[in-house]
Amino acid sequence: MVAVRRRRTQASNPRSEPPLQHMVDDSDSDWDTVCEECSSGKQPSKLLLCDKCDKGFHLFCLRPILVSVPKGSWFCPSCSKHQIPKSFPLVQTKIIDFFRIKRSPDSSQIPSSSDSNGKKRKKTSLVMSKKKRRLLPYNPSNDPQRRLEQMASLATALRASNTKFSNELTYVSGKAPRTANQAAFEKGGMQVLSKEGVETLALCKKMMDLGECPPLMVVFDPYEGFTVEADRFIKDWTIITEYVGDVDYLRNREDDYDGDSMMTLLHASDPSQCLVICPDKRSNIARFISGINNHSPERRKKQNLKCVRFNINGEARVLLVANRDISKGERLYYDYNGYEHEYPTEHFV
Repeated sequence: MVAVRRRRTQASNPRSEPPLQHMVDDSDSDWDTVCEECSSGKQPSKLLLCDKCDKGFHLFCLRPILVSVPKGSWFCPSCSKHQIPKSFPLVQTKIIDFFRIKRSPDSSQIPSSSDSNGKKRKKTSLVMSKKKRRLLPYNPSNDPQRRLEQMASLATALRASNTKFSNELTYVSGKAPRTANQAAFEKGGMQVLSKEGVETLALCKKMMDLGECPPLMVVFDPYEGFTVEADRFIKDWTIITEYVGDVDYLRNREDDYDGDSMMTLLHASDPSQCLVICPDKRSNIARFISGINNHSPERRKKQNLKCVRFNINGEARVLLVANRDISKGERLYYDYNGYEHEYPTEHFV
């Protein structure tokens, strides 16, 4: 298997030449670099070299792990100057501007947890919802200050990853147009979201527009990187978020080394019509929800979300939904391989 290995250029003027990508295969007998973490030179196709010190690290030995070779320069933990992300300011006006929250006419305050008429939302019966498999809207935290802290945690992660906030699928010139997103192209068909489900999703979108975010906190873990925790109890079958980002053809992204966060949007019978969601430029909290190691029965038990694709008004959409009750403080996990079973998760924490 041919692999890409990143090496610094030996040019006298390092700014005149970009870093070289050294192509080797697993049988390259001249390659003597070993991993600084495990002291092994095995699996050389998984070894990544720091562009500053030239030391080697297995992708799966890094914490947080890397699933694929990153684009551009990469620096090991010792050489990196940004190991701990800088927190987004806990300032209401800055958070309102960052998320483009709709301000009320008479106030710049983030609204309380209520509907547009000022009435408290009716709580849905869990028993009825499970019986009819009806999607539930998330319940925002009641405390406006806590919601500010939740949104600031997401803003920290987005800013650290150079990602703009978006809560919708985006269609950018040069990538797949919106007309390409036809749920009818799905191989074997795609389930249609019920009218009640469409209304529930619209309610979740409206709440986010008003600053009533899902009760989630993005935290930075030295082993997993950015990850997401429930900040209050979440019921089974609750909509957590929609998976969003730029929509592109799969054929344009097959050699994308930053593809570890791509999501299948459309798995068409015709390969040229397959679509993916790419959250590297624009996204929401879905980008930071972790995948399980589905090669381990014990690790599979951590899964508390499922990824579901729906036909909504003729277009394919992807929702992350709770597949059991989730306790406050529990980290959120879903199976990256819900469909094609092609994603390498054996080294996930």
